[in-house]
Amino acid sequence: MTKSERLLCLAVLVGVGAAWGMTLPLTKIAVSTGHKHFGLLFWQLAIGVTVMSIIAVLRGTKLPLGRAQLRVYVMIAFIGSVLPNTASYQAAVHLPAGVLSILLSMVPIWAFPIALALSLDRFEWRRFVGLAVGLGAVLMIVLPGAEMSGTIPAFWVFIGLIAGLFYACEGNAVARWGTAGLDPIQVLWGASIIGCVCVLPLAIGTGQWIDLRPPFGAPELAQMASGVLHVTAYVGYVWLVGRAGPVFAAQIGYLVTLFGIIWAKLVLAEAYPVAIWGALALMMLGMYLVQPRKQAGLDARAAISDTER
Repeated sequence: MTKSERLLCLAVLVGVGAAWGMTLPLTKIAVSTGHKHFGLLFWQLAIGVTVMSIIAVLRGTKLPLGRAQLRVYVMIAFIGSVLPNTASYQAAVHLPAGVLSILLSMVPIWAFPIALALSLDRFEWRRFVGLAVGLGAVLMIVLPGAEMSGTIPAFWVFIGLIAGLFYACEGNAVARWGTAGLDPIQVLWGASIIGCVCVLPLAIGTGQWIDLRPPFGAPELAQMASGVLHVTAYVGYVWLVGRAGPVFAAQIGYLVTLFGIIWAKLVLAEAYPVAIWGALALMMLGMYLVQPRKQAGLDARAAISDTER
């Protein structure tokens, strides 16, 4: 790889991390006026379907509809989008965007014990310590007597952790059962369509439908921007894995967390006490320790913090 190619990959890495990190404060804005999770989730998926359809047409990509492929779409739609995003949107009402960024960075830390349970990985003390350090970061936020314990509701912190847990399950499921010959673009495209079909009746039936006709307010604009940024970042991530490899691309996990906090501070003027910065430092250390020395595609996929979705 030439110097210019390395610089390009580094620029894409930073750009993708910044884009994914921006989706967290945008989510906070989207829920600020009472929009509920099913309505927000439908439009996120619908925007994803629109953008992915355009990309697919430009690439000449088709969407296989065999039984095996449909199983993959349904699996990814639910454990990679519907369930984690339902938790994230609800937690975003009660938690600062910076705290959400820290919680979502638990994805590679959750992935380790799940991989052990599925016999996809072997136990390493270094990585076990990383798991413990990551959990310690969460405890710094919610334990009684912690600097943030009086202002951060512990219940919603644990709801926020559910998203990362599902993303970790998604990565392990892909590693265990594969994607039936689908490439990442096809997987996201098909899963987004399935997600739309499933979430639409929930949004209407629960009274959470959002009318996205103009004039648009800040929450609506934030939701549309978040959907576009997510798909764009995902495509950039896929390109980066193919060009620079999964080990290099896995560093996006760190950047998403850092940019999530930076954007939250700049866009939402969030201010954090020392405990949050301490939790961030611990989480970064935990992420570093838990990564295997020889990373596979699973570990790179699990390092996406999200909000991959």
